[in-house]
Amino acid sequence: MEVIGFMTNKWVATAIGIWIQCICGASYTFSIYSSALKSTQGYDQSTLDTVSVFKDIGANAGVISGFLYSAVTPASRRRSSVGPWVVHAAGAIQCFLGYIFIWAAVSGLIDRPPVPAMCFFMFLAAHAQTFFNTANVVTGVHNFAHHSGTIVGIMKGYLGLSGALLIQVYNTACNGDPSNFVLMLAVFPTLLSIMFMWFVRIDRTESRNEMKHLNSLSALAVIVAFYLMVVIIFNNTFSLSSWTRFVTFSILLVLLVAPLGIAINAQREDFRMSSPSFFTEENPVLNKPKSANAEDSVEYHELPSDELQTMAAANSRAPRAMNVLEALRTLNFWLLFVAMVCGMGSGLATINNMSQLGQSLGYTATETKTFVSLWSIWNFLGRFGAGYTSDFLLHSYGWARPLLMAITLLIMSGGHIVIASGFSGNLYVGSILVGICYGSQWSLMPTITSEIFGLEHMGTIFNTIAIASPLGSYIFSVRVIGYIYDREAAEKHGSCSGTHCFVVSFLVMAIVAFLGSLVAAALFFRTRRFYRLALQRRVERLS
Repeated sequence: MEVIGFMTNKWVATAIGIWIQCICGASYTFSIYSSALKSTQGYDQSTLDTVSVFKDIGANAGVISGFLYSAVTPASRRRSSVGPWVVHAAGAIQCFLGYIFIWAAVSGLIDRPPVPAMCFFMFLAAHAQTFFNTANVVTGVHNFAHHSGTIVGIMKGYLGLSGALLIQVYNTACNGDPSNFVLMLAVFPTLLSIMFMWFVRIDRTESRNEMKHLNSLSALAVIVAFYLMVVIIFNNTFSLSSWTRFVTFSILLVLLVAPLGIAINAQREDFRMSSPSFFTEENPVLNKPKSANAEDSVEYHELPSDELQTMAAANSRAPRAMNVLEALRTLNFWLLFVAMVCGMGSGLATINNMSQLGQSLGYTATETKTFVSLWSIWNFLGRFGAGYTSDFLLHSYGWARPLLMAITLLIMSGGHIVIASGFSGNLYVGSILVGICYGSQWSLMPTITSEIFGLEHMGTIFNTIAIASPLGSYIFSVRVIGYIYDREAAEKHGSCSGTHCFVVSFLVMAIVAFLGSLVAAALFFRTRRFYRLALQRRVERLS
């Protein structure tokens, strides 16, 4: 096998996708340079919050990236070397243009742009994230359709860790200068994505040990998250020297290179098993490779017969290849969307107000900074854990993924109650519960979307549903938390301390998360028979 052919496969595509996911979550690092942006541009807090809102909208409104992916990557192709790299290129252009103008403004290279222009730059920079994410996640689901929960969990998990990873770059290489960090955000993700985007491609060939190698990638992701957690705690507790930060960062780089090693090993194993010399009379079971015929490679969410399609339709199962307009006309879409407003919205509102929450409850600045820094870890655990667990429960017991969504939203409701209670150490427990359950929604939602609406327009549909995140955040951050806090602070001459500042807000969000759990449960009952049929079909296919 030639070197180029050896490197253009789904395993290398996965490793490269992981690398790009690690550096495309710059929207999670806004706090690093927000103070510099505020001071250099002469913004008040309200104006800075307005710019931040456009960041959140850009990072979550990925409908255009979904349309582009569907347009240039037909789902019917067995292999595609066209679509994913086009989407990556579009993201790279937006990333560079958005952050380079922000850097030019912060560094004084250009005159202060008008606030609407800065909002546009911030939107453009954050919007690039949706293109990178769509290309990597949707390609991963195409390549590992039978383990979609696991691959989405891995990709979304590394995106959740990207904020913490980029902050480590800032601590090591930027000398505490936020403007240098913004310049790095303009150049580094752009160059990395352009250099490697050619390797991210659809390759639906199957191998016997897919889960074995996915488990290796999963274990590595957990190791990276644990290592980051230790580094974050030490950074926030002790004053580390520059050489210590360099050593810890070098170890992190070694861990991030490891996915490529796993990918190469997986491809070598696949190559040996598919080699003509491997298929001998001594290996009668493997004597005939899997057929490339479409009927033999039907993905487990697809329905191959009219009978199964009829049964699925009778259980409110959407057609296999729905576009976004067709999906919008189904009840399943709106059940999923409402559940995400409740889960993603209340979770994002929690992290957006974590600093003010810690201050009002009497936590030290170091403790509050630790809560915010560790949110990336809890976010990762939710994204990765929900994807991996949902695959296990589905393939082992036939449990529909919406059931796990309902359970995590119920636990999130409990997390909001813990935060509202105000007992000693409540933020330690509450931030972990809410962070993990918030992250799980980002893993479960795209996977469920691919299964009940099909793969062809998955990128467009799940990015449309993702609009629930900034919508919910606005409702709960501004109309609930902000309104109630300002009302309490007005009685205390502009500041508020104590549990009463947020207790009502988080009780409201606890109720909302509970309602979201009920909505997800409704989606579970509507799709449970389809998931059972899908599992039965997969068992028959593997037997």
